[in-house]
Amino acid sequence: MRVFCEPLGVAVELPERPQRIVSLASSLTETLFEMGCGARVVGISAYCSRYIPANHLPVVGDYLRVEHTLLASLQPDLILLTTGIQRPLGIKLAQAGYPVYALPLPTSLSGVMENLNLLGGLLNEVETARRLRQRWEQQFQTLYLSAAARRPRVYIELWFGRHVRTVGALSFIHDLVEAAGGDNIFGRDLDAVASMRPDLLLFHTEPDYPVDVARLIEERDWHRWNPAPYVVVGSVRKGENLIHEGPSIMETATWLQGHFHFWARHYR
Repeated sequence: MRVFCEPLGVAVELPERPQRIVSLASSLTETLFEMGCGARVVGISAYCSRYIPANHLPVVGDYLRVEHTLLASLQPDLILLTTGIQRPLGIKLAQAGYPVYALPLPTSLSGVMENLNLLGGLLNEVETARRLRQRWEQQFQTLYLSAAARRPRVYIELWFGRHVRTVGALSFIHDLVEAAGGDNIFGRDLDAVASMRPDLLLFHTEPDYPVDVARLIEERDWHRWNPAPYVVVGSVRKGENLIHEGPSIMETATWLQGHFHFWARHYR
């Protein structure tokens, strides 16, 4: 099977049903296992084990680099990664002759679903992928319907590097928060956040760059707001990771909605 990977600008030769898959993106790895294709995975990234059953799969690399000797020894017939910061790695692997495919980083929940369809096509598991997509869509519909009538205005701040990032409308994280029952205020800068006085502050942090959220809030004088904002801190833990779009996104959505319901009941 010959497919063209537009983000990498390469044509990829794949077997009809790839059996030796190396996945360098945790969301894709989790999806492979959810689709029942875990036995076809022969290598993973350093971050994948958080989201899949206990295993002894070799760690080939991370988002930005691989162990080339180990990768070659695994003889993959498909290497999966994403665009964004992983694109240069994908280009290098393609130039080295590996069968590599980069799935686009989704900018919406619809994009997450489209990637699921695409993954099903690459693996010749189209029907399995469609059934999983239908299950996700049903779960999100249930989530929409069970949201609290009183919706918090939410400011989202991501720390997965040395610099703060906020979330606007062109992100699946925006859709995730809205589906769980919150309204994203589209924070652009700290002064704007202070003037808009959101009801709930939603942070994501990672072990590589630990952030003292309480100290940040105090430094910005946000702790002086009346009423004080409700604070939620996510992490890389399965079911609390805002930037992870694998199947456990449904657990994250449920976790978020629990906080939104708590705010609606107890904060005035």
